[in-house]
Amino acid sequence: MNKAVHSVRATLAAVTMLGIFTAPVLAGDFTGAGATFPAPVYGAWGADYKAAAGSALNYQAIGSGGGQTQILNRTVDFGASDAPMAPEKLESGKLLQFPTVVGSVVVIVNLDGIAADQLKLSGPVVADIYLGKITKWNDPAIAKLNPDVKLPDLAILPVYRSDGSGTTFVFTAYLNAVSDEWKGKVGSATSVKWEAGNGAKGNDGVAGSVKNAKGSIGYVEYVYASANALTTTQLQNKAGKFVKPTVPAFQAAAAAADWDKAKNFDASMIDTAGDTAWPIVSATFILLPKDPKDAAQSAEVMKFFDWAFKSGDAAAEKLHYIALPGAVKDRIRKAWTAEVKDASGAPIWK
Repeated sequence: MNKAVHSVRATLAAVTMLGIFTAPVLAGDFTGAGATFPAPVYGAWGADYKAAAGSALNYQAIGSGGGQTQILNRTVDFGASDAPMAPEKLESGKLLQFPTVVGSVVVIVNLDGIAADQLKLSGPVVADIYLGKITKWNDPAIAKLNPDVKLPDLAILPVYRSDGSGTTFVFTAYLNAVSDEWKGKVGSATSVKWEAGNGAKGNDGVAGSVKNAKGSIGYVEYVYASANALTTTQLQNKAGKFVKPTVPAFQAAAAAADWDKAKNFDASMIDTAGDTAWPIVSATFILLPKDPKDAAQSAEVMKFFDWAFKSGDAAAEKLHYIALPGAVKDRIRKAWTAEVKDASGAPIWK
């Protein structure tokens, strides 16, 4: 096992522990809950930050839906969600939304004789698989994209997230962009009514289900595919080019984000233009109360992410995430000052 994969697996193991056990919260420690998509990088940042600053992050990787619910109920210091919250919900919940890193969702399969990134799929074909219209791997629509690949006469077993999931939101946002039928029948949300397949909890659950079932297909954040040595596929992008899931392809999509016009930092990176762009890329978000019940805890959250923005890019990139541009980080700090206030109305972040 190479050192990079070992490191990713160790981080995922630590994240799994974070999701099951919650240590007693000490003075200066802070709590968060939500998305599994960024959990590996939050785990890595948390370990490094504790060594640097002494404060500990207690993060529960329970899915974006759970993260949104917990922060709305103020049972944690921050929520984490891959799905951007609706503007009206942010307003009524008195929440500030800001991104932390950019990540990618990839398609994984379990097929004998098919190497990583050998199989080519298009958005409409993936949509039709999850719509239950394409049910065999040797279907003509898949064969047409793969004339040089020997496809098995094997049933396709779609796997999807059973929990409220930002990864699902990102994946279904992509299917919305490439399939009118998907958009009309299913749509995009953290939880949808799937037309075909079986559910599994968390990115790790989907990865495990696909790894254990021949003929299966699923979608996960790239780090889970990498850590579990799963077979990823190429995807056809908006330019009509087949691209492999690589960091340069993720960066090409992230570079197309229009942060200047993005309300609540919600800059779309789904199915962007460009010959080399991977089509399923998205930022992941933190939800922070504008009126925290404990200003000191809110300050700890902002100190942590400020540290991560200054010192965490290398750890993020090692786990195949894309760091935010410096200008976006500066805008986030300004938003902290302008919008997060203590009981007297004074800024907590100065």
